[in-house]
Amino acid sequence: MPRPAASRGVLIATILGSSMAFIDGTIVNVALPALQASLHATASNLQWVVEAYALTLASLLLLGGSLGDLYGRRKLFLTGVLVFALASAWCGLAGTIQMLVAARAVQGIGAALLVPGSLSLISASFPEATRGQAIGTWSAFTAITTAFGPVLRGWLAENVSWRAVFFINVPIAAVTAWITLSSVPESRNESMLRKLDWPGSVLACMGLGCVTFALIEASRGGAVIAATAACGVIALVAFIVVEAHSAAPMVPLSLFRSRTFSGANLITLFLYAALGGTMYFLPLNLIQAQHYTATEAGGALLPLILLIFALSRWSGGLIASHGARLPLVIGPVIVATGFAWLGWSTRSGSYWTTIFPPMVVLGFGMAICVAPLTTAVMNAVSIDDSGVASGVNNAVSRIAGLLAIAVFGLVLALRFDTVLEHRLDALALPALARHAVEEQRPLLAAISSNDSRVLGAVRDAFVDGYRWVLFISAALALTSAVCAYLLLEGKKPAG
Repeated sequence: MPRPAASRGVLIATILGSSMAFIDGTIVNVALPALQASLHATASNLQWVVEAYALTLASLLLLGGSLGDLYGRRKLFLTGVLVFALASAWCGLAGTIQMLVAARAVQGIGAALLVPGSLSLISASFPEATRGQAIGTWSAFTAITTAFGPVLRGWLAENVSWRAVFFINVPIAAVTAWITLSSVPESRNESMLRKLDWPGSVLACMGLGCVTFALIEASRGGAVIAATAACGVIALVAFIVVEAHSAAPMVPLSLFRSRTFSGANLITLFLYAALGGTMYFLPLNLIQAQHYTATEAGGALLPLILLIFALSRWSGGLIASHGARLPLVIGPVIVATGFAWLGWSTRSGSYWTTIFPPMVVLGFGMAICVAPLTTAVMNAVSIDDSGVASGVNNAVSRIAGLLAIAVFGLVLALRFDTVLEHRLDALALPALARHAVEEQRPLLAAISSNDSRVLGAVRDAFVDGYRWVLFISAALALTSAVCAYLLLEGKKPAG
């Protein structure tokens, strides 16, 4: 094991690197309204700004974990940091929505290299006895840097430019690279076969890409969308077949023979689908429907993230004292309560009565879940497989958010259209005015009109669809609690 000073260097570097990737997975949300106005983007365009990043990240996380185990975890982590920094600068310079989407996809590639490296470097640097607390510390400080990210970047989007939201990554990446070079020891899986699973990588990217595209563009309908969805499903089935027969699979299916590993990843899928989907639409609701500023919308997330920071080190030791099952049953139930509470308080009102209380509940529930869930995954495999295990778990969480944003977007759009239709019928608008609103349907809550009655109808339609998103999220969180109860082990008796 490395010296204590080296271990501290590992923690600092991995916290900074992970924070960049985690923040950019969600924090761009507070800049979406400003970005939408600047680049004249539709609601579908906005989804792609988020999904392009999530898609390449989710698709390549598994490969990133394998590359780290094979060629060196520090080397791949550092490469990811540099790619992420360059892509962030490209995002800030983008002149069109298409260029921004392309830059976000490259940003996701960088994140796919550095994210699995974070946890695998920690696993290789700390013994099992202290690994839970180390992961808890990583979770806590990643959370605190993420906590101030929304506020700072919301302020930048509001007072400087949405472009500054991306440029700020460059100096953070420079500091991370310097610490990595000076303090982080190299490690790799010496027994790993010198071969990469390129067929698996291609099939994973193709499958996730096609399915995501079909879900986001589903409202258009047509044979092309249906064919794309079918191709995605076929590619994902082929991916499983290839992995089962590969000599060096990107995802060793043998890992899933562990009940704990399988159960923890299933919990991750449901829990992070709920969280990722909600966190995409929450800033849009606050800014476009509730008329918060970008800074205020970023600040609204603080209770959630600060509680994860304050409690993650404590929750990192819960597996040792209580086993994996208890915290991962209780935590998601509390999270479900928070989502349901948010769903019942979507109407206008004071932040302190409508948003703050459920965000506190969400924060407490997630704080109980995050470190024990990650620790359960990492403890279920050997250190040699830590990079792959980290890649699998991170990929599951990203895929969950990726698919949730697409599915929730479809649900919200369908509900929005239905409710808006009824509201507009009740207003009995002149044909020309009605047509002007209909043409803007893809903008959802960003629809503009000089008629306050139309704006009220748009707001009501968006809020109604957003409530559906929240209640579905609550159901997903409860499903993750059921999975924990059925699949994870409780505290083993002493002796």
